[in-house]
Amino acid sequence: MPDKATLERLKDQALEMRKLILKLSTKTTVHLGGDMSMADMMTALYMYKMKKDLTQEKWPGRDRFVLSKGHGACCLYIAMAMAGYGSVDEIFETYGQYGSRYGQHPCKNQNPGMDASSGSLGQGLSLCAGMALAAKLRGDKHHVFTMLGDGELAEGSIWEGVMMAAHYKLGNLVALVDRNMIALSTPTEADNGMRLEPLADKWKAFGWNVMVIDGNCMEEIVEALDSIPEADTDIPTVIIGNTIKGYGVSFMENTANWHHGVLSAEQLEVALKEIESTRQK
Repeated sequence: MPDKATLERLKDQALEMRKLILKLSTKTTVHLGGDMSMADMMTALYMYKMKKDLTQEKWPGRDRFVLSKGHGACCLYIAMAMAGYGSVDEIFETYGQYGSRYGQHPCKNQNPGMDASSGSLGQGLSLCAGMALAAKLRGDKHHVFTMLGDGELAEGSIWEGVMMAAHYKLGNLVALVDRNMIALSTPTEADNGMRLEPLADKWKAFGWNVMVIDGNCMEEIVEALDSIPEADTDIPTVIIGNTIKGYGVSFMENTANWHHGVLSAEQLEVALKEIESTRQK
């Protein structure tokens, strides 16, 4: 566990990330619900855990990251900018515009420091398993991280990747699940959906190291990230972060209505006041 000053810094950064996401959403459509729920985990990844070198964007020893839930691009862009990759000002000036490198889904060809494009759900884990296998065959010691949305766990390709990673003993692979319980339009455990529970038991049955945490609590996130085995071990890790969709804004929380949307000036004012409560003491 890091010292108190580091934890306080990460909490401040997570709050700032949410403020920026909300402000950006007054300009064009943003996938607010999932961006807000995963902001704490993305903060901890980019501002604490992942190895990187800003002077060498393609440094071979860096950790890799793939945003499997590519519609969370706004959160990724802001996390990268806060970590030193790109500019928050440029994001606000160009996000969603024709020709911008900040489109509504990530494109690695236009973004230095990004390891993969994404957008089509269900593909990120298999992609990362391939990257992790290649690293293992080369003898590299970095980790490969991916952020999954719980809605996309209904995709069969996810579970092919889960099975492959355990089979090839990819201890350098780490999946984080934004477990906010709501997919695009319905709860993940609804009778008319593809239920996921018992989710942790499923991953364990495939041979993964499983951690279940409060994905909106920085202390628990950092403790989990600190507990990840070394990259040269044999068992892949999944961190299931139980989160709240639209975290911190009362009219967004736990509803599919704000899976994506645009905030009015009045809604932004309310939201910015309410998210102060997400700054954990």
